[in-house]
Amino acid sequence: MAAVGRQVFDWHRLIPLTWALVARRTPHLGEQKRTAAFLLRKLTTASSGGGLEDSSFAEPRKYVQEPECRTRLVQHLLEKQRTAVEREVTSPLLDMGFSEVHVNELLSIQPGAHPQQLLDIISELILLGLNPEPVYVALKKSPQLLKLPIMQMRKRSSYLRKLGLGEGKLKRVLHCCPEVFTARQQDIDSIVRVLKEKCLFTGKQVAEILHRCPCVLREDPAALEYKFQYAYFRMGVKHADVVRTNFLQYSITKTRQRHVFLERLGRYQTPDKKGQTQIPNPLLKDILRVSEAEFLARTAHSSAEEFEVFKKLLAREEEEESAGHMTGDESLDLDEEEEEEDEEREL
Repeated sequence: MAAVGRQVFDWHRLIPLTWALVARRTPHLGEQKRTAAFLLRKLTTASSGGGLEDSSFAEPRKYVQEPECRTRLVQHLLEKQRTAVEREVTSPLLDMGFSEVHVNELLSIQPGAHPQQLLDIISELILLGLNPEPVYVALKKSPQLLKLPIMQMRKRSSYLRKLGLGEGKLKRVLHCCPEVFTARQQDIDSIVRVLKEKCLFTGKQVAEILHRCPCVLREDPAALEYKFQYAYFRMGVKHADVVRTNFLQYSITKTRQRHVFLERLGRYQTPDKKGQTQIPNPLLKDILRVSEAEFLARTAHSSAEEFEVFKKLLAREEEEESAGHMTGDESLDLDEEEEEEDEEREL
């Protein structure tokens, strides 16, 4: 009985110490519930004869570290899953003929792209008749191709086949103008319409132009039509020669400078209606396909200084001609306004 009394006395003596500890550990009344539960366990231990000196907050700190550990775990699982998917994609790419170096570089082109998206895009390009090397070069040059929806890629591939750009002909197009897949459908349709309806090329000739001169896909339709008209009416170049010589790939500025320079030197004549000239005209490849130095030495037989002076004079003539057209348009507008005013007075 005496022993029980001493235990009760000792327990009551610990109460002030315990509440003092609680006050120190919980300075604010809004402390989290886990801190109160933790102190209650320590209080029970103290009342059973345990000490309070070793109490600490090591346990609550575990709760702070848990979200961080969970995030690292999720990232690890995602990386593991992505690595597994990449392994599944690697085997088909190797079967298509890509080297391991190319496969690794292709997987790193667009880090945010899913490997299956890469495989789908590459498969469509291979089906068009492209070899692995051109596909690799095109994707390295234009990684935005990997962001295309696969259905858009398939529709564009089908459209290009209808134009006659399948069976390996797309290699040059994709290398020079990868926008053929990313451009708006109506923009490509406008170029094709100009070539067929305005310039009167056949479907086969259009396919050949797009294959030989893919840069025409970037041109303004009106500018492309004017370039053809210049070749046909001013220079007397026929449709077949326009296709064969890749005429449409050269800028209109370069073409006009060299053509008019030869005309004023008496070395080029526009053919008559029968296609005949009094002097033999130089070949188009000797006018456009050569460097400026070679053009002056072998075709024009003139000096660089003379050609530079001519280019400045021609530019001035074009400016005056353009200004004259603008003045003429303004005068036409004024005449139309005066006619409308006269009609109103008569009424």
